Amino acid sequence: MGFAVPLAGSWATPANQVEVAQRAEELGYASLWTFQRLLFPADRDGPDAARWQPVYRSVHDPLVTLAYLAAHTTRIRLGVAVLNMPWFAPILLAKQTVTLDAVSGGRLDLGLGLGWSRQEYDAAGAPFEQRGARAEEFVACLKAIWTEDPVEFSGEFHQVAGAHIDPKPVQRPHPPLLLGGSAEPALRRAGRVSDGWISSSGQDLAAIGAAIRVVADAASEAGRDPAALRFISRGVVRLRAEATGERRPLTGSLEQIKADVAEVAEQGVTELFVDLNFDREIGVVDADPAASMARAHELLDALAPS
Repeated sequence: MGFAVPLAGSWATPANQVEVAQRAEELGYASLWTFQRLLFPADRDGPDAARWQPVYRSVHDPLVTLAYLAAHTTRIRLGVAVLNMPWFAPILLAKQTVTLDAVSGGRLDLGLGLGWSRQEYDAAGAPFEQRGARAEEFVACLKAIWTEDPVEFSGEFHQVAGAHIDPKPVQRPHPPLLLGGSAEPALRRAGRVSDGWISSSGQDLAAIGAAIRVVADAASEAGRDPAALRFISRGVVRLRAEATGERRPLTGSLEQIKADVAEVAEQGVTELFVDLNFDREIGVVDADPAASMARAHELLDALAPS
């Protein structure tokens, strides 16, 4: 079990981030998690209108947040789910993540994805075309920078010509590299080249096993051991009065949420992290931060691994 730190909306203050992180570590949670969002369009009437959730209105940087929390924790792992590869150069992300791995004492879990917002691509100056091919090469280049000396990488999109790029990561051969995505090509890519897969906030947890099987099959076809992969689910938890009838998994009473956690595990998920940022009563700019923190502490205690 992991827990997402306050990253979006009114409750996402440095003090609250430290409070949640330290309490999660004290209770035995395995990991802390952040996510990435660059902007929130003033005009959301385009084809992606339904995807622009209120939580995206105000979001802190995920890597800076994890570096800050590394100084306030000692054991718990620090994950990002996910950074979007096209908004970085591999050499820049390699340098940032090696430094974060160092200051955390080798506790970084790096999730990477492709994103979906054309507006964010444009604002980052990143090409929207050939995203899949660019992702494959990005991962290969990143691994080369992390593990080779000197580094020599020549690809269609990225070049590193005979250079020493040090230091290397604390974790060897490199921090766990996890891939997100829900389309079949993204799932198969995760099986072929990564250490595991991370589900998105929109993932149907009632059917997550089907996606896990696609990742595992791709790993087997690539000659890799699927049992060695991590399957991580973002658990968008919404604590409410007991729900009746059809309901979204992890929405309802504490008892219902606990039962859902067990059912998700039975589908092959190896790790689930509780994320309250995507609850519209919490991760928005006009929510009551004190009430949000009270909800977080209630769930931290109720779902603690012990």
